[in-house]
Order: sequence, then C-alpha cells, then structure tokens
Amino acid sequence: MSTEPVDAEAPVRLGPLGRFVQRWRRSIQVKVVSTALVVGTVLLLVLGGYLSGSIRDGVFDQRLEEVLLDSARTAQQAQLTFDTSTAATSTQVQLLLNDMLPKLRSSGTSSREVVLLRTEAAQVAPSIVDITTAQSLIPLISDELRAAVVRGEGQLWQSVAIPTAAGSGPGIAVGSLVEVPLAGPFELYFVYSLAAEQDTLGFIQSVLLVGAAALIAILVVITYVSTRQVVRPVQRAALSAERLAEGHLGERLAVRGSDEMATLGRSFNEMAASLQRQIEQMEALSAVQQRFVSDVSHELRTPLTTIRMAAEMINGARDEFDPVVRRSAELLSLQLDRFESLLADLLEISRFDAGAATLDAEHRDVRDIVDRAVDNAVVLAGAKGVFLSVDYEDTPARADVDPVRLERIVRNLLVNAIEHAEDGPVEVTVASDAHAVAVHVRDFGVGMTAEAASRVFDRFWRADPARARTTGGTGLGLAISLEDARLHGGWLEAWGRPGEGAAFRLTLPRRAGIRLVTSPVPLVPESAEPRDPEHHDPSSAPGGFGAASVPVLTDGDEEES
Repeated sequence: MSTEPVDAEAPVRLGPLGRFVQRWRRSIQVKVVSTALVVGTVLLLVLGGYLSGSIRDGVFDQRLEEVLLDSARTAQQAQLTFDTSTAATSTQVQLLLNDMLPKLRSSGTSSREVVLLRTEAAQVAPSIVDITTAQSLIPLISDELRAAVVRGEGQLWQSVAIPTAAGSGPGIAVGSLVEVPLAGPFELYFVYSLAAEQDTLGFIQSVLLVGAAALIAILVVITYVSTRQVVRPVQRAALSAERLAEGHLGERLAVRGSDEMATLGRSFNEMAASLQRQIEQMEALSAVQQRFVSDVSHELRTPLTTIRMAAEMINGARDEFDPVVRRSAELLSLQLDRFESLLADLLEISRFDAGAATLDAEHRDVRDIVDRAVDNAVVLAGAKGVFLSVDYEDTPARADVDPVRLERIVRNLLVNAIEHAEDGPVEVTVASDAHAVAVHVRDFGVGMTAEAASRVFDRFWRADPARARTTGGTGLGLAISLEDARLHGGWLEAWGRPGEGAAFRLTLPRRAGIRLVTSPVPLVPESAEPRDPEHHDPSSAPGGFGAASVPVLTDGDEEES
C-alpha cells in the first residue's frame, strides 16, 4: 500500500459531445432548451411529413382526374374521326394516322406524348405501322397495361418515370382501344408529364421546411428567454447559498417585483439573516465558553500551586500520621496530580478551540519518538500485566513532525490500549512508504461496538460510564490526540469489535503539503476476519493537509490493501 502526493490533477479533455453532456447535466436552462428543441423538431417533422404527404396526394389525385378526363375526351374525338373517315386504302389510313398524331398530342395549353400501337388482332397492311411522338416512351408502357387494354377493360392508367436530360421525372400513362379503318383495333396511349406538379410540390416542401426551421428557432428563443427569467434568479440564489456556506454571512439576494421568484428571494434573505444571527450568537457563546474555560484553568493554577505545596508538606510527614490520615494524604497527592493533568489538558483544548495551537515541526525519525513513548508506558504495562511488543521496519521512518505532540499522541494511544487490554498483549507497529508514516496500536481486550468506535474521540466520553479511570486519565487524551493529528495534516482512525480488541492508526505525511490517499499499514488487523463481504478502507477518501479526517471502521469492515 502507498500514498500518492497530489500536486495538480491532470485536466480531463472532453470532446464537443462530452462538453455538451457535462453542461446539460449541470444546467437546467440547457436541459429545457435542448428538450424543447428535440421535441419541437420531432413534432414539426411529423406534422411536416403529414402535410407534405397530404399535399402530394391531393395534387396527384387532382391531376390524375384531369388527365383521365382529358384522355377520355381525346380518345372519343379520335374514334369519331376514324369512324367518319373516307380512307379506302392502307396508304390513306397511314396518312390519316400521321395527320392525327399532332392533334392527339395537343391538350389545351399543355402537351402530351402519344403512342399508337398495333394489336395482335389487328389486320394491318405492311404500309400501316406504329407511330409515336417519342420512341423512348414505348418501353415505359408495361406489358400488364397493354394486356389489360387489349382485353378491352376500358380506360386504364399507370405511373411511369419519363426520361429527361437530368434523369427522369414523374408521369402518367393512360391507355384505351380505338378502331382504325381497314386496320382494326389499335392501342392508344397518352403519356402526361407531372414535372410541373413535382416543381410545385418541391416549392411547397421547401416553404414548409423553411417555416419549420423558423418555428424551431422561435421556439428555442422563446424557451431560452422564458427559462432565463426563471433560471437566473435560481443561479443567483445558488451562488449566494455557496457564499453563505463559505462563511460570507452578509450575502443577500437583490429582490425586484412581487412574483414567485421575488418571494423566493425575500424568503432566502430572511433565512440568511436568521442564520447569520444564530451563527453569531453561537460564535459569541462559543467564544465566551472558550474564554471561560481558559480563564478558569489559568485562575485555578494559583490556588492549585498553594494546595500542592501544602499537600507535599502533609504527604512528606504522612509517616507520623495514623493509617487513616496517612491514606488520605496519599489520595490527596494522587488526585492533585490528576487535577493538574486535567488543567493542562483543558488549557491545550482551549488553545485548539481558539486556533492558537502551533506546530514546531522537525525532520525526525518517528521510531525514536515511539521508543520514548513505549519506554514511558512500560511501567504501566508491567503494573497491569500487559505484554507490550513493538514492530519496526529496518529503514528510518523520517517525517516532518512535532516531537512533543507526536509523543503525546502515541502515549495516549498506548495508555488507552493498556487500560482496555484486559491482561492481553498490546502490539505497536511503525510502517512507512515514500509519502507517509503510520503508527498502529492494537490491543486484544474488550474491544468496541460500532457506537463506541464512532464516538471514541469525543471529549470526556467513555464507552462504559461506570468504568473507573484507574490510570488517572482526564477523558481528553484521545480528543487532544485527534487535534494533534489534524495539526500535522494526518489521520487518526479507530477500529473495534466487541471481544476482539481495538486498533488505532495514526498516519502522518512525510512532508507538508502531501495529501494522504492511503496508509502504509492496514487499520483492520489481519487476524480480524471480516463479517461483511462489502468492506472498504476509509483512508482512501480524499483528505487535505491541515484537515484530518477521522474515519472509523466498525464490525465487518476491512481495509483495502
């Protein structure tokens, strides 16, 4: 396991789509405008497709009706001409057909193409041939249409693609039978071009497309302006809330009008003013309490010194007293020692609360400082019957630390472990890596519940209120240790399990400015099997220099390695 120094995070480069998605997630206005754009586009596409299809079908049906009426009328006129013709030879019939072809092609102000084809049943002389205004049109007439026309099913039509210089264009072919003198039945086909209608339909579709684009643009503008009127006050409120959270208690919103957003602004300002008053009252009360604790602690030192002198005189002459008085003198001396320790801890806590605590850092080997703390705890461990073992690495574990504060942290952890070891061993481990140094203290005593582990660093808190402090503790040792760890920019963490003991881990950065990510030594002992498969290492959470986190692992948790 190792720690990583965090100097600067490499920026993540996002593409246009990634930037849009990121902004879409963060901005209500972008969400509303983009949603309106997508919904509006889909609706206009559906409506435009429906309108375009309806117009196309209407134009085609109207033109088809005109074509059928025109071709039927022309076919009747052609048949009347054939019926009244006096042609008596095949040459005269061919001349008649040739003369009628231009007349059949003409259709009012427009033109159409004409095809006259012989049927198999026609008795055609060799001099009578098929005629057409355009040879390229003959392949357009399908065999199915010719067969139906030959069967005499009346006037029939089909859609065709008329060849043009640009490719092909839409058209309609209408066929019917006519009787030609001396030749019998001929197939008469009229081919009408729909290019004009196609151009009209294209113009209408382009107009619809331009209108849809204009409507979408208008929709986006309206949505943007409308949402801006709502979002801008919300953005200002969010910015003011962030500044309030940063400690700018005088931050207020500018309120204009009497609408709902103005009501929101006034409510926000009232809330901010109330919050400011409460915080100022709490700060004033906290300052009074801190000053009171500090003043009382200082004032008690003078009478305590006098009482100490008197107690030392009484304790020095205790051999001359009877056993009851001699015991009282010994108890007086012991309690005075505890009272002095309590006053010293109260003064130290008051300095932390006032922000006056300073760090006198030196580049030292943490193993030497732990050695001194262990030497001081050996006597207490022997008196309690606790076996104290220390495990060091061969390489120096050097770091920028305050020796006095670090020794106090380790001493407090050792005293706490010995007091709760219940005649079991206490193990101390010192480990290091390139960026951090850790001190791990483990006992195998009564352990801690989840609630106890979460409150073990509270001031004057004890897991068992009925349990006496046989070692003379003040109830502030772990709280002061936590503040010392924070002052170093490190972590102080606790783990416990009832009946299996407890463990404390102190992790300190080797150099100021290093942000701890993981610790060189696991918090959860390897002998403690996890009861929950979902386990984690709280030390992996980000923590900056000067703001130590206090994650607590309880029953079932295990550190990541």
